[in-house]
Amino acid sequence: MTMILKTWSSVILCILIAVTEAKVRTSGRLIARPRAEKCKNRPKHYMDKRTGHYYFFSGKSQYRGYKTGWLDARNICREMCMDLVSLETEEENIMLEAIIRKYKVRDVWTSGRLCNFHGCEAPHLQPKNINGWFWSGSGVSIPPTNQTAPGWKENPWSHTGFLSQFVSNEVPQPDNAEYLLQKSGVTVEACLAVQNNWYGDGIEWHDTACYRAKQFMCEDSDKMIKFMKNRHPNLTI
Repeated sequence: MTMILKTWSSVILCILIAVTEAKVRTSGRLIARPRAEKCKNRPKHYMDKRTGHYYFFSGKSQYRGYKTGWLDARNICREMCMDLVSLETEEENIMLEAIIRKYKVRDVWTSGRLCNFHGCEAPHLQPKNINGWFWSGSGVSIPPTNQTAPGWKENPWSHTGFLSQFVSNEVPQPDNAEYLLQKSGVTVEACLAVQNNWYGDGIEWHDTACYRAKQFMCEDSDKMIKFMKNRHPNLTI
């Protein structure tokens, strides 16, 4: 009887571990963990010689034509020791613009995120639509949305958007348009996408509701590569 109980305890424990790991990897509400084989075999479509980072564009892979929400796109990247791209430099932004033109892409997810959750009430983040944006892939703050960042030739946020059609003046991004028109927790435009001339504005940055389905761009994550190398010293990444 004791042996049977021990056996069932082991089985139940294994099931709980499997379920927990599956949730971490696949749930649309949780952040995925890197997986050794996927990190080792991740696609390397482009490389930044300055940082050594590799980039992966979904439209140039088995995900061609596949679109998904922001968090699910991020989890696909994270399983490969990557994260959604953080456009911290103008060079990276120019690279993504060129990819969008080449593949005639309608829009692409980045790791840009609005800090609109618990812990985001600090004075330096106010007002949030200007000072509350950051790159979730790297943790780096995005410069104020109403200014041209140092080293950039122009502000990458679009000067217009959906709301501009309802007023006499142009409403610049980010404008949280979908939430203002239909208020709910889902419609908050808390994620950053690069959109291709939606409003005759060229290829520019727009805040977007995170559930919207889009193609995506991944970038190597130094943090996850280091984590995976520590766990698997002999793994080539």
